[in-house]
Amino acid sequence: MPAYWIARSLINEPVAYKRYTDQIPAIIAKYGGKVLARGGKYQIMEGPEKFKRFVVLEFPDFDSGVACFTSKEYDDAARHRRENGAGEVETVILDSGEFTQ
Repeated sequence: MPAYWIARSLINEPVAYKRYTDQIPAIIAKYGGKVLARGGKYQIMEGPEKFKRFVVLEFPDFDSGVACFTSKEYDDAARHRRENGAGEVETVILDSGEFTQ
């Protein structure tokens, strides 16, 4: 069953942030992920307007999404935005399906 990586971000330092984003497509592909939405037009319907960039990735399953996020490759790439305050990100990996009873 597919799983989705959903991220909301705020880019503070575009040059440093790009060092992170340039590496991400190959890392995502390595774990079987694909981009469903990255950047582009959006409208906040409810909630804080802090974040200005949104990303939705699909992975073959939940474990693949978690493995990608926790991988050394991703951690090394994310260091470009984490250590210098280049960007703030909230990330969730969500299993597909209806689980509410």
